[in-house]
Amino acid sequence: MSAPLQTPAATARDPRSLLPQLEQYIQKGMAQTKVPGLAVAVVYKDEVIFQRGFGLRDSARPELIDVDTVFQIASFSKPIASSVVAALVSTGDANWDDRIQDLDPDFQLSDAQATQRLTIRDLLSHRSGLPEQSGDMLEDLGYDRTEILRRLRLLPLNKPFRKVYGYSNFGFTEGAFAPVKHMGRRWEDISAERLYSPLSMSATSSRYSDYENAANKAAIHVFIDGNPVSRYQRIPDSESPAGGVSSSVRDLTNWLRMEMKGGVFNGQRIIDAAALNETRKPVILRDPKIPNEYYGLGWNVALDANGRKTLSHSGAFFLGTGTTVRFSPSEQLGIIALANTTPVGLPEAIARAFFDLYETGAISQDWISLYQAAFQAMVDKAQNFSPDYSKLTPPSSPAPAQPAQAYTGRYYNEYYGELTIEQESHGQLTLHLPPRGTRYELTHWDGDLFTYFFAAESNTGVRGVRFSTNNGVRQVQVENLTEASNVFTERP
Repeated sequence: MSAPLQTPAATARDPRSLLPQLEQYIQKGMAQTKVPGLAVAVVYKDEVIFQRGFGLRDSARPELIDVDTVFQIASFSKPIASSVVAALVSTGDANWDDRIQDLDPDFQLSDAQATQRLTIRDLLSHRSGLPEQSGDMLEDLGYDRTEILRRLRLLPLNKPFRKVYGYSNFGFTEGAFAPVKHMGRRWEDISAERLYSPLSMSATSSRYSDYENAANKAAIHVFIDGNPVSRYQRIPDSESPAGGVSSSVRDLTNWLRMEMKGGVFNGQRIIDAAALNETRKPVILRDPKIPNEYYGLGWNVALDANGRKTLSHSGAFFLGTGTTVRFSPSEQLGIIALANTTPVGLPEAIARAFFDLYETGAISQDWISLYQAAFQAMVDKAQNFSPDYSKLTPPSSPAPAQPAQAYTGRYYNEYYGELTIEQESHGQLTLHLPPRGTRYELTHWDGDLFTYFFAAESNTGVRGVRFSTNNGVRQVQVENLTEASNVFTERP
């Protein structure tokens, strides 16, 4: 998805002259990708020169997207969260290099030495050593923030501390949450108090309930048989700093204007310039194969040949949201694009195409097809961690299952908790996953292998449940629980 940064043209173009081309590109992209709804804004030198809604809030309803339509912005929340922490740094309530142990002694990594050294900076830059996407499956199962953060200590660090980038939503969440917890406050309240209210972001919240209760909101959509369908909810409260913000494009332009002005909005200083600038410094190389692209504190930081920065971040919920922001501090130019479908790369393509037009006068690549393919590969990787039996041919002569009592019982896994297998009065075998005991019907596949339908952010499909015996102890393996050992052992 990455490409070398273009050097801005010697004679800067007025981005206002590019807006007709931008609109054409948006319309073309929506037709090509079938994204039902989109909101886009462009900010230039502290002025909103473009903001508009396109298409439908919900593919099954006639209400149109406008600039006040509230979207779930997913990981676009991260640079927002880094702004909140920068506001705390501005007032002396936090320091980027505060140790997490001093702020939140309850939080631990599996490595004691790393736990003692871990700082806000380490977690907000994804260099803690935690596995990528750590904690996400616990969120899918329904664990709350406190319990997910507690259980991260059970995951072995699979990367050297402070040496390698590893994207972790819940590592990031702890980095933002710890200083607020130390203050005895709630993240959701501090975000509103320190950022949303001073920036007049009245439609913005770090609570899912506010999005759910908004009258003017964009539904989230997945594609079924090639068409967008609003089917699922995505409740990201447990990872609120990393992915739980909902906002409108109008509100987000206020935030971007503040970023452009180095912490000032409408003449009022909201965040200290030095604290805000710290979020934009390259901290860790994202990919050794791409030497000019780093992660800062909540920002992707790309450097061109002259050392000029482009800051960006995308947000993606596989259950139905795709968003992006792209911002050049030196050019004082930024663009925001919010879409209401599972990520297909249209927001990113719009942003890259617009910057191409500004920098060179021509769109350099077929960004839509490029990002579509990249996001599809990302979705496929997440979905294919375990087999989706709906895509497999059942055995023509399956081995019979054992009697139900060979499977029923209570099984335990240190990371995931306790699951139960029950037989209902009419004979149906059911799986009950922690922490809520959510009920799933099991369907026999072959021998001691059964299947069940699981719908969540990390993987949706028909997944496998394998029963076995090890040294006389019964075990059950839930194949799609891929974050840690997915084997549950029978409780005595």
